[in-house]
Amino acid sequence: MSVIPPYLLPDNAAIAADGRLSIGGCDVLELAAEYGTPLFIYDEHHLRARCREAVAAFGDGVAYATKAFLCTAMAQLAHEEGMQLDVATGGELHVALHAGVPGDRLVMHGNNKSEAELRMALEASVGRIVVDSFDEFDRIEALVAAGLPAPTVLIRVNPGVDAHTHEYLQTGVPDSKFGFGVGDGAADRAVDRAHESHAMHLAGIHAHIGSQVFVVDSFVKAVGALAPLVTRIRADEFSIGGGLGVPYVEGESAPTITEWADAVKRACAGAGIQSRILAEPGRAIVARAAITAYRVGTIKPIDGVRTYVSVDGGMSDNPRPVLYGSGYEAFLPRSVGAERPNRVRIVGKHCESGDVIVQDARVPADLTVGDVLATPVTGAYGHTMGSNYNMVLRPPVVFARTGSARLVVRRETFSDLVARDVAEME
Repeated sequence: MSVIPPYLLPDNAAIAADGRLSIGGCDVLELAAEYGTPLFIYDEHHLRARCREAVAAFGDGVAYATKAFLCTAMAQLAHEEGMQLDVATGGELHVALHAGVPGDRLVMHGNNKSEAELRMALEASVGRIVVDSFDEFDRIEALVAAGLPAPTVLIRVNPGVDAHTHEYLQTGVPDSKFGFGVGDGAADRAVDRAHESHAMHLAGIHAHIGSQVFVVDSFVKAVGALAPLVTRIRADEFSIGGGLGVPYVEGESAPTITEWADAVKRACAGAGIQSRILAEPGRAIVARAAITAYRVGTIKPIDGVRTYVSVDGGMSDNPRPVLYGSGYEAFLPRSVGAERPNRVRIVGKHCESGDVIVQDARVPADLTVGDVLATPVTGAYGHTMGSNYNMVLRPPVVFARTGSARLVVRRETFSDLVARDVAEME
C-alpha cells in the first residue's frame, strides 16, 4: 500500500500540510480548476536545471531532442539555457525557427528527409545535417548544385548494438530503418562519399542506439563498436545521440545526465577517440518535469474482474501505453501522501478497448467521481505524440515557476477541429 514515490515527481514539487500537491509553487488542484483537464503541468525550473546539467556535462555542442516535447516556449527555454536543438522534420524545424533559435544552433535529423525539408534546412543554414541514407546524399548534392550552400554533416552510423529496450525503441540493431550499418560496410562507403563530395563538409559520426536505455554499458558498447571508424577518419565530432532512460514507476532507476556523460567520455578516451563528444538528450530533460492532471468521470466495478476508472483524456494525450506497454503510476494531488491500497485499471474516453493509461494502478481507497487524478513523468512524448482521435481536444500546457503559471500551449477548441476542412457548406 505504498504512497507515490517522491523521485517520480518534478524537482520543485511540494506537499502541503493538508497533503495537497504544488508544482513550482502552484497548487495543482487550482491549476486544474483554472485551465481544465486534461492538463500538462511542467516545472519550469526543473526543465532549466536539466538543460544546464546537459551543457555542463557535454559542453556547448549538446542538443535537446525536440521530439520529446516541443512548443515555442520549450524551444526558447532550451536555447536560453545554452542547448542546441535537434529537429527531425520540417515541422520541428519550423517551430524552432519560429521560436527565434538561429539556424546554426540546430541539428537536422530524419531517416527520410524530403527535398523540401532539406531545402528548408540549407536555406536556414542549420549547423549540422545528420545524413541517414545514400538517397539523401543525392538530394543534398542536387540542392547544392542548384545554388544552395553546402552543409556540414554528420554520418549516422548503426553500431549494431542491442540496447535492451522495447523492440520499437531500438535503433542501433542491424535491422533498423536508421543509419548506415557497420557490419555490411555501408558506413565506410557513406564516409568515403561524404569525403569525396563537394556538396558537404564532413564533421564526424553520429549514432543512436535506442530510447529508454537504463544502463550506460550499452552506450559504452556503441563507443567500442564505432571507435575504429571514428579514429580512422579522425572525426572532429562524435555524437552518441540520446536515449538515456528515466524511471516511470516505483522501483526503476536510471543514471543521471552527468553520470551518462562521464561514462561515455571515459569510454571514448579509452578507445582513443579524440573527437569532440556530443549528445542529444530529450526524455532525460523533460520527462519527470511534468505531470498530467485528469478528472475522474466514471468508476465501474466489475465483480470478480476489476474496477475501471475512466478519466477525461487517454491515448490522445499519452499513447505510450498503447504503443509500448509503458507503465505509469497514479495518485491524487489532493492527498499525495495517501496510501494506495486499491488496484484499478485507469482508462481513457476513446472508443478503443486498448485505451489504457495505467493497466494496474494503485489508488487511494477514497477515490471518487470528480477527483483530479494525476500521472507523473509525462513530460516526454505525450504532448508531441498526442492526437485528435474521436475529435478530442488536445490539452493545454502550463509552465509553473516561483508561484506563478504561464500558459504556453492553449487548449484546442471545437473551431480548431474544423479549421483545416475545405468541404463546402450549403
